[in-house]
Amino acid sequence: MSLLKRPLLTLTLAAALVASACGFTPVYAPVGGGNALYGQVVIPVPDQADATGDSNAYFLVRDLEQRLGRSSSGNYQLNLTLSTRSEGQAITADNSITRYSILGAAGYSLIRLSDGMVISSGTESNFTGYSATGSTVETLAGDATPLSA
Repeated sequence: MSLLKRPLLTLTLAAALVASACGFTPVYAPVGGGNALYGQVVIPVPDQADATGDSNAYFLVRDLEQRLGRSSSGNYQLNLTLSTRSEGQAITADNSITRYSILGAAGYSLIRLSDGMVISSGTESNFTGYSATGSTVETLAGDATPLSA
């Protein structure tokens, strides 16, 4: 057992040495680059394809404000577009859906307010899923849980 631990320890130390030699620093460390934007980004409510995504928009803005700090007069503005949809994934022989996937996509653009220049823009997409094999209450709770996580 100790023979298995030593190569792993050696590999871990070598990886740490390589990462530190290249100038790697964590973004959210006390002296990391992430602090430069903290409290400097205004995040308006995102544009949505339909009104059913209001809670999704709330959770997205809440999480971004936790990371970037809440600001009403920052130097930057983060514009967002958000869309989510639910798809049945596991369908039984009697046509009942027992598993759902929630697919989400967010478009973003970070704008410097002083001159209106777009600093960065792009889209990100991801998915999560939940089981619908329990009662109606369990299925509704499963539908809400992935969105808030």
